[in-house]
Amino acid sequence: MTLRRALAVLQGEGLVEKIHGKGNYVRHPRRKIMYVGGWGTLAPWTAAEPTLRITVPASVHLTTLLKVPTGSPLAEYTCLSLEHGSPHGLARIYIPRDLAPAGVLDDDSVCREAATRFAVLGPSSATIRETVCARSPTPDEASALRIGNNMAVLAITRIATDATGRVVEAALLAFPGDRVDAVFTAHHVLNERPTQG
Repeated sequence: MTLRRALAVLQGEGLVEKIHGKGNYVRHPRRKIMYVGGWGTLAPWTAAEPTLRITVPASVHLTTLLKVPTGSPLAEYTCLSLEHGSPHGLARIYIPRDLAPAGVLDDDSVCREAATRFAVLGPSSATIRETVCARSPTPDEASALRIGNNMAVLAITRIATDATGRVVEAALLAFPGDRVDAVFTAHHVLNERPTQG
């Protein structure tokens, strides 16, 4: 095994961090972050800074998620969660532009705090559906999260719908697989029948 291959294995296991142009460094043990399913929030100490707030046309993939025509204007929030300068999570949150809360694209946005915690930004949601999978990162995710292409990410696709069934938000979240715990809680509603007296 060559030194380059050995370093690649250590990087893939999250033990070594390779910084282009600087070298290879032993990675300090990282604290795991907690993603709470349902409304999607991160622990406050891992809050992100919104790095990009723009309007984008809906791509084919987003039209499927949001059930809007191709090219429809969408408000996009991109956030990167950091702890001590080290990335912990990447969120791309999309809202149909006509449903985006006032100021969602402004620096003074009231949605800023919600965005920094990867929470649902759109209008009131009646239903949240989250799909979770472990997969290889996309090149953009690997670069933003500073992980190797062979390290798994925990990908969460969150779809929020209103009471009429209209999709009000789609969020594409990616976390390095070795640094996140996702917690989901289900509440069973008992089908209570009235008793006859």
